[in-house]
Amino acid sequence: MYRQTDPISALKGVGDKTAMSLKKLGVETVGDLIMHLPVRYEDYRPPVTVCDGEVGNVISVKAVICQSPILRRSGRRSILTVTAACDGIPVNMIWFYMPYLKSKLQKGSVFVFRGKLTKTRFGFGFEQPLLYSAEEYEELSGSLMPVFRSGEGITSTKIRKLIRQALDDLEPSEDPIPLFIREKYGLMEKLEAINIMCFPEKKEDILPARRRLVFGEFLDFILGIRKMRQEGSALTNPYDLHRDEITTGFVDRLPFDLTDAQKKVFCEIKSDLTGPTLMKRLLQGDVGSGKTILALLALMLVSENGYQGAMMAPTEVLARQHYDNFTRLFSEYDIPFRLILLTGSMTPKEKRDAREKIASHGADIVIGTHALISEGVKYDRLALVITDEQHRFGVRQRDKLAAKASESGEGDSFMPHIMVMSATPIPRTLAIIIYGDLDISVIDEMPPGRIPVKNCVVGTNYRKKAYDFIKEQLRKGHQAYVVCPKINGEDESEGENVIDYTDVLRENLPPAARVEYLHGKMRPAEKEDIMERFLKGEIDVLVSTTVIEVGVDVANATVMMIEDAQRFGLAQLHQLRGRVGRGKAQSYCIFINGSGDPEKQARLDILNHSNDGFEIAGEDLKMRGPGDVFGIRQSGVLQFAVGDVFTDNMILKEAAEAADIILGL
Repeated sequence: MYRQTDPISALKGVGDKTAMSLKKLGVETVGDLIMHLPVRYEDYRPPVTVCDGEVGNVISVKAVICQSPILRRSGRRSILTVTAACDGIPVNMIWFYMPYLKSKLQKGSVFVFRGKLTKTRFGFGFEQPLLYSAEEYEELSGSLMPVFRSGEGITSTKIRKLIRQALDDLEPSEDPIPLFIREKYGLMEKLEAINIMCFPEKKEDILPARRRLVFGEFLDFILGIRKMRQEGSALTNPYDLHRDEITTGFVDRLPFDLTDAQKKVFCEIKSDLTGPTLMKRLLQGDVGSGKTILALLALMLVSENGYQGAMMAPTEVLARQHYDNFTRLFSEYDIPFRLILLTGSMTPKEKRDAREKIASHGADIVIGTHALISEGVKYDRLALVITDEQHRFGVRQRDKLAAKASESGEGDSFMPHIMVMSATPIPRTLAIIIYGDLDISVIDEMPPGRIPVKNCVVGTNYRKKAYDFIKEQLRKGHQAYVVCPKINGEDESEGENVIDYTDVLRENLPPAARVEYLHGKMRPAEKEDIMERFLKGEIDVLVSTTVIEVGVDVANATVMMIEDAQRFGLAQLHQLRGRVGRGKAQSYCIFINGSGDPEKQARLDILNHSNDGFEIAGEDLKMRGPGDVFGIRQSGVLQFAVGDVFTDNMILKEAAEAADIILGL
């Protein structure tokens, strides 16, 4: 019998190499493995003819190879093409990065091909189809086959077999959700839900099983948040922060007036900092609403009273941009407070010098990344911690930085004031649940003079015009972003990918256009270098995954083009759109609906009619039903293994209600 706490190596067939491959997927215990849920299901229906299949849908066809396959290379990718006949109708097949299939695709051989049906002026086709012998497909016919996220050295099939082994011999355990809560909300037991999710007999069983797992995930999170709220609500404010002459004088001298919303929120921040209990506040504001200046004012206020403040950004480039902007303002307005930057890519000597200045209070305000919470960083009278973009760090990193205050000379019982900033538009009803340990301030007004981004939602037939438009913007000296949902063509899921799209753009844009790509699997130093070069104008077009969602302000970037926009949540699309429109020139956002689905077009059209993130998030919620099993995820908001706070907002509300019942609130 296996326990969920057993290491993954306890399973038969898991040696050191397999264990290492699973570890890279975040799987280290048997419990991790059984919660490594499918990313999708393959529904193996009987083969049809291409004429009976619906273009854009995944179908299976039986076809005979008509000619020998052709293998060629374009840049970094291999391209394999072959023509097959399905009931006498020619079908064009193409595979990227799969040269080894050439020997298998012999003229006259018969296969069942499975993939997304396309149709162009050249006829029917498939891109990256799976292929099976007739016998192999017959065995699968009528089944729902789970497909698991795989990795180097481990396939989906291998993971499926290991999960089956673990579940078949798993030691019974008590369900973490009390029986009376399960009965009240109609929830099955957790292990039953996992079994159904991993090995469903029919499609209708999957949604209730997923609902049980999402509910449990949300309930655990909310109970933890409620506990934090109870523990932190009565902490006395030990800091005297009443001097504000320099800070208010700085506000009066700024070349612009704070908006009424900014003034209101700054009053709330000052009230917290000078009040009887410690501040724990979420500062929510749309992209470009002016959160950063309020963060600076809060940091100045603690510095003016002899304390230190620290601000942690999600990327080195953004941390450096904050540091440079604050330094420029302090110089321009003769502000006496000392700033210092601390990031992971600094040299050992630079880090050592920075740490010494921080420890000796040679710096009043510390700006940095995760380096701020590394070993060896000591603060002196740390009174305020600000984290920029809460979802990128999570509660643990935020609290780890806050815990540094207990080492800063004020005594073990002293924690700092905490402020969290987020540009992710979350309706207040959900924000109250998600950020239950924090008070919430919202900047619901944009500074005057900002030029609204112009939007268009179009189909794939608009691409040629989009390329021409990007050319025109480059000719004017501007830059552009292009976002794709995938990193490369090796991923079997649908959608454009960053690496191939970079080659496509290089072919369609002028030779002088400097086109580079960026994605999350690149080394941190490489990612930072690309963003730094884009910021400096050394890259004209940046093709990226959503890793740029939280990025630096590139005032010269005027175009954001998002491929397969229907695959992203509206809140995330709005965040991406916020990367442009940061300068004085008119900016544009082009959303490409790669599905052709009218319902998805209607959802995307919400972005056409509004640049208000909170309004968009609210409209998005109204349009959502209970969601599909693998609905659109809003990757910009607190990452859960199964649930999504937008798609599963009703489950989130039920879990919050259940948490109140359990805690007797």
